[in-house]
Order: sequence, then structure tokens, then C-alpha cells
Amino acid sequence: MMVRSGNPAVRFGTLTSAVLLLLLGAAGAGWPQSAPPALGIREQGPPPSTPAPSASPSGEDNPGLIHGLRNLFDKVPSFLPPIKSPSETMNDLSRLAKPSTMVSGRAACPVSSNGAPDCKPAADQLCQSKGYKEGKSLNTDSAEKCSAKVLIPGRQRKPDDCRTDTVVTSALCQN
Repeated sequence: MMVRSGNPAVRFGTLTSAVLLLLLGAAGAGWPQSAPPALGIREQGPPPSTPAPSASPSGEDNPGLIHGLRNLFDKVPSFLPPIKSPSETMNDLSRLAKPSTMVSGRAACPVSSNGAPDCKPAADQLCQSKGYKEGKSLNTDSAEKCSAKVLIPGRQRKPDDCRTDTVVTSALCQN
């Protein structure tokens, strides 16, 4: 069973463990292993000792685990986002927390020069009809409107017989 934690310290610990395992595997270093004891026979006496690795004071000539970790943590600030000051954070929150109200209605979106509907003016018009300054469209509805000519039996339909009308049906309004 896998347990997830929202605690950043636990996630950092997991990340650190993963980095250590990766560095150990990449460096080719591993824990010394001894042969498994034969069944039924126990070894007597002190365990064999391994010589301690000599650590250099500068760490530059020994590309080991500590040196690898030092290089990793030197690179960490380069890929993290910059930390904002408390005033910058409050400014961001105040921009998001502007009071707004959702209104419903219908306002036709004019067709822009490229043929697509431009619903910003329609959202503004819908909000202004409810006493607000401006708005952003939340929902739109489109319908095809055709002339009565398309109902004539045997008549070929022409490109200018129908058009698509788009209307804003709800908008988020602000003062």
C-alpha cells in the first residue's frame, strides 16, 4: 500500500532518498556484500572489518557521494521559480480576489474581420445592461439562421443562405 503525504518535509525526504539511490547507482558504488552463510553453520568470531575510506579535506579530488550532492544542491536554485516577497504575493491575491458577479441574459456577438465571433463586446454589453462596467463571457450559444429560400424543394443551397449567430448567455461582470 502506498501512502501519500501532503507534508513537504516527507516529500523532500523521499526526493533526497531517490537522489541518493540514483547517485549510488550512477557512481557504481554499493554496499559491500559477503557470501551468505551456509545452512546450519554459524561463523564464530568478530565480523571482518573494512578499511574506512579516506576523505580529502577539499573534496575536489574525490568525486564521491558528498561531492555529487554538493553539485546537485548548487544547481537547485537554477530550476526553481523565484521566491516572491509578501507584498508581491498580496498583490497577486488582490488581483484574483476582485469582486465579480455572474449574470445571465442574451447579447449577440458581432462578427470580427476574420469571420469569427467577437464575444468581448457582447459580454460588456450584457454586464452594462445589469449595471456593471465590464465583463467576460462564460457561456455562449450558437445557432444557424437560414433564409426561407432553403425550404424551396429542389433548390440548391448557396453559401450565403445561412449564417451562424453566436450570443453570450452568461458573463462574469466587474465594476
